[in-house]
Amino acid sequence: MFAGKSGKRVVGVVVALMLVVCTAVLSLSEVLMPEASGTKVLKDNKITVDASHADQGYVMVKGPKSSKKKLKVRVETGGTYLNYNLNQEGSYEVFPLQLGRTNYSITLYLQKDGNKYGAVGKVKVAANMSDELSCFLYPNQYVNYTADTPCVKKASELCKGMSDQAEIYKAVCNFIKTNFVYDFIKSVTVAGSSGMLPDIDYCWNNKMGICQDLSALTCAMLRSQGVPARLVIGTLGSGTPHAWVMAVVNGEDAFFDPTAELNATSKADTYTTERWY
Repeated sequence: MFAGKSGKRVVGVVVALMLVVCTAVLSLSEVLMPEASGTKVLKDNKITVDASHADQGYVMVKGPKSSKKKLKVRVETGGTYLNYNLNQEGSYEVFPLQLGRTNYSITLYLQKDGNKYGAVGKVKVAANMSDELSCFLYPNQYVNYTADTPCVKKASELCKGMSDQAEIYKAVCNFIKTNFVYDFIKSVTVAGSSGMLPDIDYCWNNKMGICQDLSALTCAMLRSQGVPARLVIGTLGSGTPHAWVMAVVNGEDAFFDPTAELNATSKADTYTTERWY
């Protein structure tokens, strides 16, 4: 037991440290992360889909462990589909159900030869989410982060005490505009590359990135603070590939193009949406 003034000071320090630790834990726990909880698992041939959280706008998918043959996943509804690569470790990955409250087909494709793939499993998933924006509050392949990702921790620090989505949105966008630059060198060296995913860690560590890196990082910061944010892929002007952010702030769409804000493109150009994640 502690006694006297010295003891009280020690107790005070211990309590303060405990509060700091608890606050940090609570802050991290607020970041929504996908999980394969196993309450609803669908299987067909080589595909396994955990649809336990389809009502939250995502599924977890895994295929067989494959050292040589590549795997792809197709998420489809009503003739509209999105194709993704799937890891070859036989472990779950998260895929968003961003096409709305409807029935989806999830198909696994196994590489046969070169660019030729064959279907090796298909399941149906009903996405009865109460909020169609819920999938834009979780990470996925294109907006890839965890509670420990540096930009997520920064968002928590930046938005501490904020509850209004408009205030959070403004704080995050201002942070991007004042702390990052556009990576013109990378934009030239990766020109024409296909299937390249945004790199949030590269963007954060170098304080620069191309359009999809900057947009994905912005989305990660907003999502982690409870603001639904789409990473939009499309074209700019007469057909230049581009990426930007479309958030939903207090029920209203909020457009943010970090590349334009950093004066790397013109804000007056026409934006054409192709897909979003």
